[in-house]
Amino acid sequence: MIQGRLEITIKISELPQAKTVENGWQQFEIDCDGRIITITVKPKIWKKLTDAAATYPQWVAAIAGKMGDSTENGFVLLEPNIQVFERKPKPDPAAASVT
Repeated sequence: MIQGRLEITIKISELPQAKTVENGWQQFEIDCDGRIITITVKPKIWKKLTDAAATYPQWVAAIAGKMGDSTENGFVLLEPNIQVFERKPKPDPAAASVT
C-alpha cells in the first residue's frame, strides 16, 4: 500500500455570508450536497473573494484544502487556499451563426 493525500476542492460563484472571528479572520459555511463545510480564512484570502465579487460580473472561486474534524453536519476544511477566476460569458451560438 502507498500513502496518498486527500485534498478537497469546492467551487463557488457567490460570496458567502461570513462572520469575523479572532484577528480579523473570516469564517463561513458552504452547503455541499447536504454536507456543511466550515471554512476559516485569513483577511488577505477573504479579500480575494470580496474583490472578485466587486470587480467581475461573473466569477468562480476554487477553495482547496484538507479534510479536518467532523462536525454535526459535515466537516472543517483545513489549510484553505482560494483561487478566483473571472467567468467569461459564452458567446451565443445563435448570434454567431447569423452573418
